[in-house]
This record gives sequence, structure tokens and C-alpha cells, in this order.
Amino acid sequence: MSLGQIFLSEFLGTAFLILLGVGVVATNLLAKSKGKGTGWLMINFGWGLAVFIGVYVAYGTGGHLNPAVTLGLWAAGKTEFVPGVPVNAATICTYIVAQFLGAFVGAILAWLVYKKHYDEHENPAEILGTFSTGPEIRSYGWNLVTEAIATFVLVAWVLISGGTKTAVGPLAVALVIVAIGASLGGPTGYAINQARDLGPRVAHAILPIKNKGGSDWAYSWVPVVGPTIGGILAGLVFGKFGIMDMMPPFPS
Repeated sequence: MSLGQIFLSEFLGTAFLILLGVGVVATNLLAKSKGKGTGWLMINFGWGLAVFIGVYVAYGTGGHLNPAVTLGLWAAGKTEFVPGVPVNAATICTYIVAQFLGAFVGAILAWLVYKKHYDEHENPAEILGTFSTGPEIRSYGWNLVTEAIATFVLVAWVLISGGTKTAVGPLAVALVIVAIGASLGGPTGYAINQARDLGPRVAHAILPIKNKGGSDWAYSWVPVVGPTIGGILAGLVFGKFGIMDMMPPFPS
């Protein structure tokens, strides 16, 4: 698989993810939306299904859609992301650049879908909330801990499930996203994905959205650094440090 094919796969998968993920939050928050006020669990399930679809779109490259997953697999000592795609500096950079650009484009597409609703909405915080995450209680250190732990759960599950004989694939990833959102997402809105937050945040900053206010750059480092820490730690614990080897074999 060429670097161009890797880029296209992860770009399209992440664009689908963010189009549908930003879309479900916009459905829930924006003025005059038919789905306004449907609630947190609707957002959780919407993001889970967005991941389900995005992973299938990017199946050829393993459907990472998330730099934390890419870095976690690298930290775990994997030699290939998928058969024929070696883990090296060129492929890692290609995955991550594609994920960020896909997230940026997906957010713009979601804005186009809801353009008239954004024009009607007057709450800057809710407008930003459709694009990127933010804490309910702003405490950068604790917000960082939340994002790191939630991402650790995601990447650890990816590594563990990859060693089992089951083939539940993208559906199980979707359910894990729902579970993390329902259980750990309350403090920060659970970015658990550097591209998911930063790409749409940049889109919010440059798009001509009425009443949008600032893009909260003071917080923007948290959903980048937290998932990076969590993803790499999960890779080290469940890969490099041999936890997976100490676990009993999965039953046939």
C-alpha cells in the first residue's frame, strides 16, 4: 500500500467520522434542529455510530481515525499497522496528517449541512461545543487526567481485542466509544482523539459563523496532550511491558 493510499483511507474515514460526530452534536444543540434537546446519550450513540462508519470507510488501513490509536500501536511495538503497512516514521506521519485534515474537512461539511441553523443560533459556547470539546469544570490538570484515562481505556481495548479470536470489529469499537462517553465523558466531553478536537476547532476558527465567539485556544492543548499520553501509555502497558503476554489465552 502506497503512502497516498494510506492517506486517502485515513482521510476519508476521519472525514466521515467528524461529519457524523459534529452533526449529532449540532442536531442536539442548534436552534430549530428537529433533534434539539435529545440529550447526552444521543450524542454518545451518535459518536459511536460515526466511529463504526468511519472505521469501515478506512478498513484498508485498520481504521485508526485517531492519532492516539496510531501512536498506541507504535508504542506497543507493532511492526505493521496492517499487513503490508510497516510501522515507521513515514507511515505514522501519513496516518496522523490524514486524520487531522480529514477531521478539518468533516467539520466544514457538517457546518454546510447546518449552515442556516448556525445562522439562527446565538450562544457562542454551544456553537463551539458542536465543533470541539470543553470542560464543565475548568481545571487543566484534572481535565488532562480525564482525557488521558479515557484514551487509555480506548487504546487498551483496541490492543486487547486485536489479540482475541473474535471478529466483532467496528461494531465493538462503536460500543466502546458509547461506553466511554456515558461513563467518562461528563467532565470534558471526551475528545479521546487529538484530530477529533483540533481539526474541528481550526475549522470553527476560520469559518464565517455568526455569533461564534472565540475558539478557546487556552484549552485546546488538553485534548491533544491528554490523548497522546493515554494512547502511548496504553501501548506501553499492554504491549512493550508484556501485560498481554501475562494474560490467559482467549478461549477457542
